[in-house]
Amino acid sequence: MRRLLLTVTLALVTVAGYAQWSNPFDTIPAYHDAAPAKGEALPPILSGKQLTGPSFHYPWQVEVYHEAARIPKVLYQLPCYCRCDRALGHTSLHSCFSGTHGAECTTCAKEGAYAYKMTKLGKTPDEIRHGIEHGDYQQIDLDSLGSKAQASR
Repeated sequence: MRRLLLTVTLALVTVAGYAQWSNPFDTIPAYHDAAPAKGEALPPILSGKQLTGPSFHYPWQVEVYHEAARIPKVLYQLPCYCRCDRALGHTSLHSCFSGTHGAECTTCAKEGAYAYKMTKLGKTPDEIRHGIEHGDYQQIDLDSLGSKAQASR
């Protein structure tokens, strides 16, 4: 009995230790290694009147879609760390903006805004993906992004 108790205790400590030290970011979500093939049409990013309704309450929600529409091929090459590839079958960050998910999920929105900002700074999709994998997108202030967008219109 004592041996069984020791074995079970050791197993539990091992599992708990693994859970404590494992990193959910070790597995990179779905993305495409390269830009879409020449002539390949991507699903459109939502735009215009599609950016109204119950999913669009804040100015930043509309702004991230405007930015996403400017860089669809970059978004196609980036993962989304909200794990929507598992839950929704998304194939890249681009998928988040072809529906309302990008407005409803701050992870997607921040990653999209980060991708746009880095693209404007001349970064490649590989460099942007590296930043996303390291969590750099978490520094994006969505409320500030929305305020700037409103002020410029």
